[in-house]
Amino acid sequence: MIELTTEGRSWRADAGTRFDLAIELKFGGPQPLFFAGNAAYAEPLRADGFVGSVQAGASCNCGVYTIAPHCHGTHSECVGHVTNDSSGLSALTPAPLCLALLISVEPVPLGNAAAAPAEAADAVLNGKALAEAARRWARQPWRGLILRTLPNDVSKKSRRYAGSCPAPYLTGDAMHWIVERGVDSLVVDLPSLDRADDGGALAAHRIFWGLPSGATQASLAARAHALVTELAFIPDEMPDGLYLMDLQIPAFATDAAPSRPVLYPVKEID
Repeated sequence: MIELTTEGRSWRADAGTRFDLAIELKFGGPQPLFFAGNAAYAEPLRADGFVGSVQAGASCNCGVYTIAPHCHGTHSECVGHVTNDSSGLSALTPAPLCLALLISVEPVPLGNAAAAPAEAADAVLNGKALAEAARRWARQPWRGLILRTLPNDVSKKSRRYAGSCPAPYLTGDAMHWIVERGVDSLVVDLPSLDRADDGGALAAHRIFWGLPSGATQASLAARAHALVTELAFIPDEMPDGLYLMDLQIPAFATDAAPSRPVLYPVKEID
């Protein structure tokens, strides 16, 4: 059993019941792809005549993996994603366990609020939809938020977001609602919080980290501690509601890294 106390209230989770939200990255196989032209790939290490492949006759396998975390699967990122200093994930991890809320939301057309380069037909998640989906748990002290977009199908695990398959994204009012709720760890099944081409503004990311528009200094971020996880996959068998979230991130001194959000169902302890 795992117990978590926050804001004077306690929850208990069974460590034997867990849900893994990370998409398995199959090098050389089906995988999600966003923005990058090429998929992630693996090849044997070659050094001093050694080829790291047992199949090729070596004593052991030793691979070299080429991956862009932002493009090739489930990943977490910090404020260093949009700043020009050395802000990295390793300074913010291990991420503490937190009480998190999972909600399901169906994107809607942006409509008349569209301003170039956005278009009226863009599929978005807005603040009204998020608030309504979370209304039942509004008085609970969750600081993690997981967004599952509908419809939800396994094609998300290998979807190529480009051309005729644009990705939904979050509006500014949705991000302001998330910040006002005090969310420190946001997990989405989208490839990006922002429109794939928003003119370079990355407005939703900047709102989340409390950065002024166009700012590139991490010291200006009011929420530099916060983490974003994108390209997750949330199974249908997980009902909306509260969970204990363990966000597993390697100690990379980089702005982003592959990650593994693991969720445990919880019950409040009276």
